[in-house]
Amino acid sequence: MDVIRGIAVFGLMYMNVYFFCLFEYGYVPAQFPPISDHVIQLITLVFIDGRFRTLFCLLFGAALYIQWQRYQNLQVVKKRLEILAYFGLFHGFILWAGDILFIYACAGWLTCKYLNREERVIVKTAVQFLVFSSIVSFLLLLIEPSYLVTRADNEFIQSYQDTYASWDTLMSANALAFIIMIIAVPLITMWMSASLMLVGIFAYKKELFVKGIPAPYIKHISVAALFFTALRVILEYQSSYFAVALKEPINLFAALFVALLFIHIVVKKWSERRLFYSSFQCMGRLSLSVYIMQTLILLILFKVLYPSWVLSFDRIDYFLLVTFIAIIQLIVCQIYSQFFNRGPLEFVWRKLST
Repeated sequence: MDVIRGIAVFGLMYMNVYFFCLFEYGYVPAQFPPISDHVIQLITLVFIDGRFRTLFCLLFGAALYIQWQRYQNLQVVKKRLEILAYFGLFHGFILWAGDILFIYACAGWLTCKYLNREERVIVKTAVQFLVFSSIVSFLLLLIEPSYLVTRADNEFIQSYQDTYASWDTLMSANALAFIIMIIAVPLITMWMSASLMLVGIFAYKKELFVKGIPAPYIKHISVAALFFTALRVILEYQSSYFAVALKEPINLFAALFVALLFIHIVVKKWSERRLFYSSFQCMGRLSLSVYIMQTLILLILFKVLYPSWVLSFDRIDYFLLVTFIAIIQLIVCQIYSQFFNRGPLEFVWRKLST
């Protein structure tokens, strides 16, 4: 599970990096994007978008169940979630609005209600939560669809200039974006994350993290992953309001089935590659510290040292930057793990939770 968690935190940065300058825009292409933009976007849609966030949710649910089994006390588990929520609030308001820790803490509290329920109830509830979040997401996007903005548009340039006018405007813009994220928690993200956590509990009970997907189900999950991923790719090139609103709901299902296949591949194949296995295992054990470290590095780069990067970076530039940072983190985690069993934030989290 540590290896899968390491892969998840490694992959998260490939999506998160686009939101460290102007959070409300994400990636903003050039007026005439290079071919590499289209290639990387296709790779992102198939292998990255939502996949690693889903992996984290599945693992978070399994970890909740393991902790509940260990302590047989929900109050201990909820105390850990409470401290995680405080971490998330600090991270979101002060550092970066794209925080996932607060969302996971809220979804975790909801998931705690089902830790001792029967498997059929867990699966049924997971499906209900996932369908509900998909419908709400579709309706919200249908009401207010997104539209393409390029780096040549006056709207983008003006927003960049206004946001970077001073540190006060930077902090205010981040806080406002995080408030909007918090509002979305009871509407969409809590239910979506909780549904995946429940799937994670079910997967742990069925030993998916140890034995992989049972042979009779591999074909079905592969077909589902291919179907929803292909549909998501097709929707990317449709411009109708209905198609745009369908993108995120369809991607939720695509991400779930692809994430399950990721787990299966890691369990069955990656354990044979000892170097990669060990490196990602170390990163997984330090996932909270690594996640916050990624925020600090990207904030320093995009908001302190090189804020103008967002005006010129294409997808290939973001991709190369993140790959470099991720490799450095893998090396640092490997070295750090030779001397310490826990990361600094993992240590603080445990201390505050006891």
